[in-house]
Amino acid sequence: MNVQSLTVSHFRNLTDLTLEPSDGVNVIYGENAQGKTNLIESIWMFTGLRSFRGSREKELLQFGEDRATLSMHFFNDVRKQNAQITISDKKQVTLGGVKLSSGTEMTGEFLATVFSPGHLDLIQGGPSERRKFLNQALCQLKPNYAKRLSDFNRILQQRNMLLKDLRFHSELLDMLDIWDDNFARFCVYLARERARYFSQLDPHLRNFYTGISGGREEIGLSYETDLFSKETDLLGSDPQELKEEVLFSLRNHRAEDQMAGFSTIGPHRDDMAVTLNGISAKAFGSQGQQRSCALSLKMAEAAVVRDITGKQPIVLLDDVMSELDSRRQDYILNHIEGWQVFLTCCEPSTILFSQDLKNGRLFEIKGGSLCSST
Repeated sequence: MNVQSLTVSHFRNLTDLTLEPSDGVNVIYGENAQGKTNLIESIWMFTGLRSFRGSREKELLQFGEDRATLSMHFFNDVRKQNAQITISDKKQVTLGGVKLSSGTEMTGEFLATVFSPGHLDLIQGGPSERRKFLNQALCQLKPNYAKRLSDFNRILQQRNMLLKDLRFHSELLDMLDIWDDNFARFCVYLARERARYFSQLDPHLRNFYTGISGGREEIGLSYETDLFSKETDLLGSDPQELKEEVLFSLRNHRAEDQMAGFSTIGPHRDDMAVTLNGISAKAFGSQGQQRSCALSLKMAEAAVVRDITGKQPIVLLDDVMSELDSRRQDYILNHIEGWQVFLTCCEPSTILFSQDLKNGRLFEIKGGSLCSST
């Protein structure tokens, strides 16, 4: 998959901009607040009309304008396509000249993965950030996972309400057994799907991190849950046996749940542990190592999408070069082979021109316009 051309009009501070990128690494550089991240964001919009910055429609429009237009010609690994997004009080999209009813219809047509400074929370943040990463990745790949996750959250909410009521109505205790049976069934499904995704993600994660670190460190990834023992083989065990193990864990935590008034264990509390040479990347990794871990997770996510869909996503890297040493920068610029990459940075003189960009182009952006390219 690759972007062949992109035209942007009145999107944030981008007035009238046309980009014709390389199939390799495309470096977008300039001073702060010139529009580098906005350009990356405009490409991401074609994945489903949502901003990775969580912005509302009016925030996407250039000040004083009532409409923004994004147009793209791209190859989706099957055929050439063209799409156009119009943003006013709402968003509209056409694909091949045909108006789509919603942005979700672009899912699968144009695929991309994005890394932004906020993704450092995958390493530095709390468990909720890592669960969000897992759930979003699986929901994109498996619509059934999205439905089961929604069903689980509904059952979790109802179980929590019952636990609160038990403080005052002990006669409801028998009801908890009924809810636990359903709760356990969904726990097994979600845990197995996450474990399967980990098995797909792990080899790509190790490959990318070995490349970016020059083999100086070994990354590790493990699924942390209180539902099962550490010896439990989630993918090799019988689902009914796993369900019994969950029910056993729930019974052991029942007093704690009743005292707390909510479910203290379950997929909603699970975590993903990232280690370097066997120790916590969050607790002991340097800024550069943590950034490398987060980037490797995002690249591995894109590789899994490629494996499953047969389509290779575009890679969008916003402010990825800071806090990386020259060897890690060189890997990003010259050794992420086979991917079309869009990368932003502020200081080409100290970061880019100290490297030999072998397969790509440089674009300078100033005041929302491209003022030079090489």
